[in-house]
Amino acid sequence: MNTEHNFISTNHFDRDLYTSSQNRERVLNAAIVKADISESFEEFLEIFDAFYDDDIEVGSESAEGPIRGKEKVRSLLFNFLFPLHAMAEIGGLLISIRQTAIPGDAADETHSTWTLDLIGASGRSCTLTWRALRKWSGSRVMYEYHYDEQQSGEPLTFADLKFNGTKPAAA
Repeated sequence: MNTEHNFISTNHFDRDLYTSSQNRERVLNAAIVKADISESFEEFLEIFDAFYDDDIEVGSESAEGPIRGKEKVRSLLFNFLFPLHAMAEIGGLLISIRQTAIPGDAADETHSTWTLDLIGASGRSCTLTWRALRKWSGSRVMYEYHYDEQQSGEPLTFADLKFNGTKPAAA
């Protein structure tokens, strides 16, 4: 009678899943940070198409409820990105985004802190910060939730932009 038991440790599988989701998260975040909204909003939509699942669910603590499905989320993303692109390309709005990873221990889950700086042609600025939770399924984000949303500075107005050679109003 053989009493020897052969068990396969799942630790290395968990570690592989953890490493894999962390690597995918780094690639996704690097692509977002590298993309230049003043040049094109389409690059952000291409990133979204490449990394997000068809059945994506997105929510935030400030939204009434989650948005489900790639087309609905893509439409929401377009409605956010297009005005930013136009204000950057034509109105002189300077936009920068940066991200910091938040360490976690779940294999298919990642957390990060995001900062979006908006600087008008007038010199006035507004900074938005939030944290993002993403859940991964294979190589795709299947769930994203934004929380701890904060704003520093007053919202920028039309007077903070520069259109048709006009000078922005003094801050």
